[in-house]
Amino acid sequence: MRQRLTGLLLLVAASGLAGAPAGGPWQTSVAVDHPLVGVIWDVKADQAVSEADLVARLIAFKHVLLGEKHDNPDHHRLQARLVRALLAAGRRPALAFEMFDGDDVPAVKSYLASGPADAAGLGPAVGWEKRSWPAWSQYQQIADLGVETGLPLVAANLPERLARAAARQGAAVLPADLRVELGLDEPLPAADRAAMAQEITDSHCGFAPPEMVERMIVVHRARDAHMARAVVGGATDDGTVLITGFGHARIDRAVPARLVRMGISGVVAVAFVEVQSGKQSVADHAAAFAASVLPFDYVWFTPRLDDLDPCEKFRTKLEPLKAVGRPTTPRS
Repeated sequence: MRQRLTGLLLLVAASGLAGAPAGGPWQTSVAVDHPLVGVIWDVKADQAVSEADLVARLIAFKHVLLGEKHDNPDHHRLQARLVRALLAAGRRPALAFEMFDGDDVPAVKSYLASGPADAAGLGPAVGWEKRSWPAWSQYQQIADLGVETGLPLVAANLPERLARAAARQGAAVLPADLRVELGLDEPLPAADRAAMAQEITDSHCGFAPPEMVERMIVVHRARDAHMARAVVGGATDDGTVLITGFGHARIDRAVPARLVRMGISGVVAVAFVEVQSGKQSVADHAAAFAASVLPFDYVWFTPRLDDLDPCEKFRTKLEPLKAVGRPTTPRS
């Protein structure tokens, strides 16, 4: 480990990263002049750290969670940048993706078995164009690193067919053994349930009826538990890097908390968070997560993709929910 760390610090020093702005040049441009853009925040220490410091610290953890806002291209670019730095330091973890689910396993294995030079064809192999994720090219830059170095690519998410069934009918529709395995029969602390319910209600701009919110809590818990299981089960001797939405990377609940309940140590969560106009401090941004402090180990602040009000942006899709209670399986 000491040799890895020494080698990495020499690499960083030689490349000039230690004194460079953290993350630029940016592909997004909204609020690019915000004072927090490019700041990497150590939440526990309550202070900023350099990119070199962040990478050096991540090396010490077996399981690294990199939480994104799905539609921000800078978040995917920085995820690839951190994975590349870990590989340069000698780490060889599995790369797990929320974007691939359990039903994608055969397609992923088949594609990798064909001996591809890169991951360009992996998205088409799993039917990416039929899904609601951003363009495959944004994730390919991360998957390419795995293909080039022969790392396992892990389909981490709950099969979408099961998620949709649970969103319509609740946990009871899931196989009993899966409910037990995912811990869905375990009571959820009242405070966590209330916080998740409020988060889902807010993210659906108040259009989701209460019974739908309850089912969506089940889906979110199931996804968290399934991804935690994939992080452990798909790991190499050198652990796992999980690419996921920042909602699944929260350390107060979600995948890290599930890993703790499984007795897994050596877990660290880094979230990439868009700066908010009118919120100048780190504490202000914590409030956006309904928390007194940011619910991650490290936060890397970036510009925003746009300044559109999401409730207005998606109003035409959300309004029917209130009338018919049609379920969705949101990603965060």
